[in-house]
Amino acid sequence: MKRLAIAAALLALPAAVSAHRMWMLPSGTIFSGTDSWVTVDSAISNDLFYADHQPGRIEQVKVWQPDGTPGRIQNGSTGRYRSVFDVQLDKPGTWKLGTEMSGVMGSFKVDGVEKRVGGRGGPPGPNGQRTPPLTVADIPANATDVALTEVSNRNEIFVTAGEPTNTVLKPTGKGLEFVPVTHPDELVAGEIARFRFLVDGKPAAGLKVTVIPGGKRYRNAEGARELTTGADGVLAVDWPAAGMYWLNATLTDAKATAPRATQRRLGYTTTLEVMTP
Repeated sequence: MKRLAIAAALLALPAAVSAHRMWMLPSGTIFSGTDSWVTVDSAISNDLFYADHQPGRIEQVKVWQPDGTPGRIQNGSTGRYRSVFDVQLDKPGTWKLGTEMSGVMGSFKVDGVEKRVGGRGGPPGPNGQRTPPLTVADIPANATDVALTEVSNRNEIFVTAGEPTNTVLKPTGKGLEFVPVTHPDELVAGEIARFRFLVDGKPAAGLKVTVIPGGKRYRNAEGARELTTGADGVLAVDWPAAGMYWLNATLTDAKATAPRATQRRLGYTTTLEVMTP
């Protein structure tokens, strides 16, 4: 639930003004042959991609091999400010690494006292352990002011060994999804890339997307750009310079499926590498 609380907090804020951002940073996105490894840093921080706040949690990181079957992370480790793990790229094609988190967040009142659903649970006790967070099932019949939001968040990156492939890019038809028209591992500075976003399998028209280059620690301006998808759900992005970029999209609608939730908040995050021409 701690992971869900972090995701919900990030989704609740516009990307351009959020103090802390969740990210994964691969050591590279393009590799030759099938004897390579990629190392990934995972963190939540003020500056992209400088770990200064909290480590990412890697317990729920999944790996999709180029044929779509499950892979695995290796050498996982969590420190004070970041987590690190490796993936052996022993099959040719494009791999997907990431997390899919979902749950219900919100509040209700009992006799005028507000209680929270989801989140981190109660305050730490004498042994340092928190009481478990409340769930929808814990809401009593006499509760009032029930306000629940279904939260779903994807954080994915893509790496390619040899020639790029598209199997792991196929949508599932559920939630907010990133379906590239331009392959995410074939991005070049000065060239326009196009990415399609879908909501439950349909074009996400008018979706606001934030694109931010890494390295804010070493410049005054953040360089964030707020872009919008077209009627077909396609976003056109031009890259002013080579480097790593953080891309994030969020939306809220009334299509919640979780019991008693009245709205749904969806988020998608990826890190993209743009190469020099």
